[in-house]
Amino acid sequence: MQGMSERVIGAVLAGGASRRMGEPKALVELAGRPLIAHAVDAVADAGLDPVVVAKPDSPVPDLGVPVLDEPQEPRHPLCGIVAALRYAETRPVVVIGCDMPLVPPALLGTLGRLADPVAVANIDGEIEPLLARYEPAVEPALMASLRAGTALREAIAALHPRLINERDLSAYGDPHRIALNVNSPEDLELARSLFSSPG
Repeated sequence: MQGMSERVIGAVLAGGASRRMGEPKALVELAGRPLIAHAVDAVADAGLDPVVVAKPDSPVPDLGVPVLDEPQEPRHPLCGIVAALRYAETRPVVVIGCDMPLVPPALLGTLGRLADPVAVANIDGEIEPLLARYEPAVEPALMASLRAGTALREAIAALHPRLINERDLSAYGDPHRIALNVNSPEDLELARSLFSSPG
């Protein structure tokens, strides 16, 4: 049994601008709770140590977990990943977006147990860097990509990650349901319909 100080970090990233949603994504209501609460719950239920990573001015509800400030600029998902890796020090980090309310805890737990430096979900031929596992050793490479302004998927692909393909993901449910990002009011309505249905 891993001690608390040795457990994998589960970082819920909440530093996005929420432009398409029109209001802070972390706070929108889904099934009677803030959207971000579902991701935090999944991390905790997976046996990972949950933290939220956000911009200093990002509205985040009090969920009883640490909230890490990522740099105000640039506005890039790598900011949150790098901040989480620095916080974790020697521990691996499993990353999930705050707008991914349907990720099963069992999948996050599996990601946490892998030994690969980087492991990332791969759906419809595209990697999902905000549903992934990162070892601290890759932080310098990610920091270099951040400084260079490299696109997120390009930066992660350059690390030659282990790909968790749809066949593997289907053991935990419908891969497209698992990876649903709530980026817009339309996505939120879809999430509400899926949240009330099995599967």
